[in-house]
Amino acid sequence: MKKKELTTNQIIEAAFELFAEHGIERTSLSMIAGKVGITKPSIYYHFSTKEELVSRIYSHLFENHYFESYFQADFAAAGDFRQALYEGGLKMLPDGSKEHAASLRVLSEFMLLAERDELYRSLLGNMQQNFLNGFHDLLMKGVELGVVAPQNVVYKAHMLALVIDNLSRCMMMKVAMEYHEVWMETVNSVLIDAKGE
Repeated sequence: MKKKELTTNQIIEAAFELFAEHGIERTSLSMIAGKVGITKPSIYYHFSTKEELVSRIYSHLFENHYFESYFQADFAAAGDFRQALYEGGLKMLPDGSKEHAASLRVLSEFMLLAERDELYRSLLGNMQQNFLNGFHDLLMKGVELGVVAPQNVVYKAHMLALVIDNLSRCMMMKVAMEYHEVWMETVNSVLIDAKGE
């Protein structure tokens, strides 16, 4: 049983690496079997179809990717709000490691898959909605604390979600910009400044 779990994990890791390098569509079960050092029929002992393997990789990739993993809605004081919002966004940005870059490439593959597969469109849409709702709830907490103006909170939440998402994509494409400063300006734009504006 232990050997089966180890081989299953090896298949998932190999498939993930190949998906990052070649894309989901261009990666065959034969390529995955070759990378792991097993025969193609042996994969069917662990996964009945390629679609099941793709689904397991999706679950593995996004198991901890939800709003509360990065942002905490409970702040002790209004003075902590700006910094916590800023730092939460920074945690979402790629850290420059090869593993993170591979994760972003595979995420892009799932985005392409979502264009023609309702299951992944729904899963990714639900994940995006979690971040939109999370930013909204967080900003409503900021309204209670007096650090966010109550007008247009929904639009401010959407702007935060869009900016952090696009900053990640730009980093993946190695677009030259001051990412931390852009995020800080975005955070500042949704908060009431020291003069109450």
